Amino acid sequence: MSESSQGGSGKGAGLGLALVSALAFGGSGVAAKPLIEAGLDPLHVVWLRATGAALVMLPLAVRHRSLPRRRPALLAGFGLLAVAGVQACYFAALSRIPVGVALLVEYLAPALVLGWVRFVQRRPVTRAAALGVVLAAGGLACVVEIWSGLSFDALGLLLALAAACCQVGYFVLADQGSDAGDEAPDPLGVIAYGLLVGSAVLTVVARPWNMRWSVLAGSADLNGTAVPAVALLAWIVLIATVVAYVTGVLSVRRLSPQVAGVVACLEAVVATVLAWVLLGEHLSAPQIAGGAVVLVGAFIAQSSTPAKGAVEPVAAGGPDRELSGHRTSA
Repeated sequence: MSESSQGGSGKGAGLGLALVSALAFGGSGVAAKPLIEAGLDPLHVVWLRATGAALVMLPLAVRHRSLPRRRPALLAGFGLLAVAGVQACYFAALSRIPVGVALLVEYLAPALVLGWVRFVQRRPVTRAAALGVVLAAGGLACVVEIWSGLSFDALGLLLALAAACCQVGYFVLADQGSDAGDEAPDPLGVIAYGLLVGSAVLTVVARPWNMRWSVLAGSADLNGTAVPAVALLAWIVLIATVVAYVTGVLSVRRLSPQVAGVVACLEAVVATVLAWVLLGEHLSAPQIAGGAVVLVGAFIAQSSTPAKGAVEPVAAGGPDRELSGHRTSA
């Protein structure tokens, strides 16, 4: 087989893995919302997700046991912000606003990173990046239908924005050690330890011993259909977390950041469509159009090269992509 055909095969496999990752990540909110409506606190759902995934990926943590000594700040940042912060804020948001809206607000993360670069680091950004920010902000105004007096729950929108800020905080923290000259850590190891850190933090915050464990023995309502709660939890842990992270990491090793960013944007589309079909959360035509503009703006923002020395913009799909040299999710 020729080198070009092998490269094409690798890119094809990468696209397939990226699509699986986007589909898996996109289904997390749709599976979590019925559990929350059945009586579980959003923090408890996040704790179950992080702890379950941490246990599944524990062998990877053992394999990379030197990571805590080499990159303690990176692991702490991933656990506190990308795992505990992003997921807790996102799940709390979707308990108050539609799944698609919560995820689209989170897609402001690339624009917020560029805001950090421009106004905090005081470094110039490209015109294309500025255009991406403007598009993302304008699209968000359509998503929340600002002309009708912000018809969505204000606290829900603030929680979704907090999820985006947690992503930004993680990326900024991770960038601080990018010039250390050390070999880049294995992203799967970072994810494994990040889940352990996030689980430990969430155990203190969520206090799972107070959780309504009986909910998991019953069923949850999925737009009129009774589904075993434990089956939804298994989907969140195994598919929307473990499979999503692993396939995401493997895909970006075969794709360019721009291609990975495009495919990652499908996560918001998948989440919105699944919420429409499975939860009955219908969005209006202006909201759908606004969502498309948010995604276009996010992609332009993350794919525009910043000035030398600035934080690398990231696609909103999640921290696992940045760890592998490109750019995770709720």
